[in-house]
Amino acid sequence: MKSPTPRPGIMDIAPYVPGETAIAGIAEPTKLSSNESAIGPSPKAMKAYEVEAKQLHRYPDGGATKLRAALGKHFGLDPARIVCGAGSDELIGLLVKAYAGPGDEVLFSQHGFLMYRLAALGAGAIPVTAPEKNLTADVDALIARVTPRTKIVFLANPNNPTGTMLPASEVKRLHRALPAHVIFAIDAAYAEYVVRNDYSAGAELVDDPRGNAVMLRTFSKIFGLAALRLGWAYCPPGIADVLNRLRGPFNVGLPTQAAGIAALADVAHTDAARSHNDVWRPRVEQEIGALGFTVVPSVGNFVLIRFPKGAAQAKAADEHLKKAGIILRGMAAYGLPDSLRMTIGDETENRATIAALAAFAKSHG
Repeated sequence: MKSPTPRPGIMDIAPYVPGETAIAGIAEPTKLSSNESAIGPSPKAMKAYEVEAKQLHRYPDGGATKLRAALGKHFGLDPARIVCGAGSDELIGLLVKAYAGPGDEVLFSQHGFLMYRLAALGAGAIPVTAPEKNLTADVDALIARVTPRTKIVFLANPNNPTGTMLPASEVKRLHRALPAHVIFAIDAAYAEYVVRNDYSAGAELVDDPRGNAVMLRTFSKIFGLAALRLGWAYCPPGIADVLNRLRGPFNVGLPTQAAGIAALADVAHTDAARSHNDVWRPRVEQEIGALGFTVVPSVGNFVLIRFPKGAAQAKAADEHLKKAGIILRGMAAYGLPDSLRMTIGDETENRATIAALAAFAKSHG
């Protein structure tokens, strides 16, 4: 008997492997593999989540009305054009499902976020990559890869895993070069960490009359709510309507909505997370760079560490760190086998990682 056969593209997917969380024989390892908040969630968000425990028998507000209103007030956006999801991952998947299918192309940069490829394959579409310059998205290369079959262009800005970014002027240039029927999805998951004057998360492009730009955001990073899976998209009215037709009717839980609202309101906690990163990221870059490894300048809450002797040295460093109880993220799946990605942790975690890498450099020099 013939077994059920999935659609073309499904079996080409290598399932997404999240950052490791455990090391055999070590009860509480230092986990710096998933770009999580160094200072954790807002106490106010935790309290709001706990309060909703008495309402677990109730369905949540399917439209996330209060959360969208809070997002609109916080960011100065129209709540009617905000769509909430179970992490920005869900929204990436919905965009591809809605606008791309068999034979269509989904375009992104060479070392872009893995979910773009997975979402494309899941819809039967063709993932297409454009080469980067200095581990940074190349606008001209992306434009050159656009064909009549291109339906969506994803741009992670800042980019994960490289930590690099494009200035607002370049993002705008890319958008202007795209045909009006191509969706330009700006994935600004790390926007809150960027303090440069030449950066924009892309909301102004969503307001462009052509109506083909979408801004994707998340509560998983600076807001410290990764466990709750909460993301949102700011869209032109037509795209918001399409996403609301496709998403699950109760795709964001009641406690999650409450925690998100409280996290937005706790501006002091968000500022503290950003300030911590502003202090420690350059320290980590400088001290690890001084050990003889290449650290790619980052604007996120993580750094990409490249090893001069290639993939074998990166693997050896990973093993050395794990013996010290420290988990970073190997980057082979992103086409960077010579690299490890390190989340900026708290002071103790950062110092321990630097010390472990120093010991590795001394023994493998």
